[in-house]
Amino acid sequence: MSRPAGQLRGRAARLVRLMPSGPSNAARTPFVLLIVLLLGGGLITLLLLNSALNEGSFRLSELKKRTTDLTDEEQALQRDVDGRSEPDALERRARELGMVPGGSPAFLGPGGTVRGVPSEVVAPAQPRKAPPPVTASPSHSVSPAPPPSGSASAPPATKPSTSAAQPSTPAHQSSTSPGR
Repeated sequence: MSRPAGQLRGRAARLVRLMPSGPSNAARTPFVLLIVLLLGGGLITLLLLNSALNEGSFRLSELKKRTTDLTDEEQALQRDVDGRSEPDALERRARELGMVPGGSPAFLGPGGTVRGVPSEVVAPAQPRKAPPPVTASPSHSVSPAPPPSGSASAPPATKPSTSAAQPSTPAHQSSTSPGR
């Protein structure tokens, strides 16, 4: 049996001589380059993806801040509108404009009949405001004007605006009379 074992050793020796000696660098080089390129491409892709996500995050935080600011501004404007829409504020502004509360209304029925008796509203007499006193300019040596008195002998130094001094006449809305 020693002979067949020797024959195997001889065959193995011949096969070993046919095989290249040492590790082959030529077979590993393309594989290593492929792995390095895949890893490098993956890292660059992750870097770009991370940058895009960070940019989106910054944009999102800016938009959230802007939304908060606009919400605060909207609430402030709504409070302002609510304050001006209160009945007391509306009444005060209407009186400043010379408006007066309306009288009793009249309504037209479906057949043209008038229900109720319309009444005309007369504005109450408002006291006239005195014009502001005229002061002398520094270049003139004129004494200040005396306070206005109730007499109409001296004309006022400045002409008051007619819309602020005189009460406006309310516009009377006439309803259709029963005879028409």
